[in-house]
Amino acid sequence: MRAVLAEDQALLRVGLTRILETCGIRVVEAVDNAAALARALARDDFDVAVVDVRMPPSYTNEGLLAAVEARAARPGLPVLVLSQYVESLYARDLLAGGEGAVGYLLKDRVADVDGFVGAVRQVAGGGTVLDPEVVAALVSAAGRDRPLARLTPREREVLTLMAEGRSNAAVAARLFLSEKAVGKHTTSIFTKLDLPPDTDDNRRVLAVLAWLQG
Repeated sequence: MRAVLAEDQALLRVGLTRILETCGIRVVEAVDNAAALARALARDDFDVAVVDVRMPPSYTNEGLLAAVEARAARPGLPVLVLSQYVESLYARDLLAGGEGAVGYLLKDRVADVDGFVGAVRQVAGGGTVLDPEVVAALVSAAGRDRPLARLTPREREVLTLMAEGRSNAAVAARLFLSEKAVGKHTTSIFTKLDLPPDTDDNRRVLAVLAWLQG
């Protein structure tokens, strides 16, 4: 697997590069500013981009904007965004296309190397990964949403774990349910959010997107 990395802090950039390459993910380019990131994202020889939200020159959302623009040009381009803070708007921007292959993690999660690398691989494979703290904030914000108000507390738990990128088997293990029970809850979530039958993967992304759009 090959990755593009964007991080303006030299120490963290080197550290992330070493973590990824130690785990078998070759970093084809590591950049430290938005202009270089835009050029790197135009390459066609990487499988996933790991991008810091805030980059020079203004340190606001240059990294995120470069990622969103790259995904607009290449729908489904796998991008995992790293941020110091919980910003639900950033998650909404990333998921707006509904194609999946996106992630949003707080930088603190990098300390869990296995979890971080697992998230990188999951996004590269087309999955959607959201940081648990982002999910918790969005659950609270979404509590007033009418379609989401149709969900039972258990269905909200299932959707929360779904937003974290977990499979039905992983959701079942976390909630001490059978996979069959999780499947029933998932089908009910799709129905209550007015998501017609399609491929399950697409409906999982759309369910999370509907939730984020609150």
